[in-house]
Amino acid sequence: MVAPADFVEFFQPVKLPYIYADSQLLKKEKDSLLISYKIFTQFAPDSILSKVHDKTGKPKIYALGRAEIPDVLNYLFVKTVSGDKRALFIVCFDKKNQFVNAMIGLRPDQSSATIQSVVMDKKYVITKNVLRRNADGTLSEGKDVYSFSVASRQFELVMTDALEDKLTELINPIDTLPRKNKWSADYANGKMNLVSIRDGRSSGRLTFFIHFEKNNGKCTGELKGDATILSTNTAEYRVGGDPCVLKFTFSSSSVSLKEEEGCGSHRGIRCSFDGSFAKKKEAKSKKKAVKK
Repeated sequence: MVAPADFVEFFQPVKLPYIYADSQLLKKEKDSLLISYKIFTQFAPDSILSKVHDKTGKPKIYALGRAEIPDVLNYLFVKTVSGDKRALFIVCFDKKNQFVNAMIGLRPDQSSATIQSVVMDKKYVITKNVLRRNADGTLSEGKDVYSFSVASRQFELVMTDALEDKLTELINPIDTLPRKNKWSADYANGKMNLVSIRDGRSSGRLTFFIHFEKNNGKCTGELKGDATILSTNTAEYRVGGDPCVLKFTFSSSSVSLKEEEGCGSHRGIRCSFDGSFAKKKEAKSKKKAVKK
């Protein structure tokens, strides 16, 4: 018969911070780390395993390591495998080596675009991370942070940073406005970089919408407003109360932007609106010929 202390001590101490990634779940573990299902469920309820594995199946269970808070708690890192189902559990035992609670630290999703990991830092705080590569090449990050409460005997969520949904297609808020002016058109530089120009409220003005993403999406900018036409091929955004002054220079095939005065309130600090955008051909709706 295995004693509770022997069971806990079978898990070898790990050095914090302890990091475990979803790719490690695919690796084959040493047989020396195996714990029989019968012994494991002698000390921890099988209900924690049924959150991932079918109740009819008995997964292989591996003792990955142990993080100890002396005379308080032991955190056991447990890997489970059954068929294509794999998971990392964090199982908590008290100072008397009695089961307290458990949580799923890592469970792979079905997306090839995401990378997951779990970290226990030196203060025993657990962070579950997910990194996703979006269709436009940018990255989105999300995380959930947990801390174990001795009083409630629960793993408590203390902070969450939801996985951001990056835009993969721009919505142009001025798309339906008239475009009779010579320079009214859409100008682009890649899928997520747009300068849209439409007719202004008077003959001497243009309405515009700008959205750009630079440095692999790490720095973005957006501005919507009216520009005053200065000459045959230039216009300028200048509004009282806004330090931003932005110059538009048009040609038959493009528009160039130049920050004359800082526009930092409309963009990230490590990029600017400066750049050149190629004119897009207007999509013409097909009309049926009408016989007279």
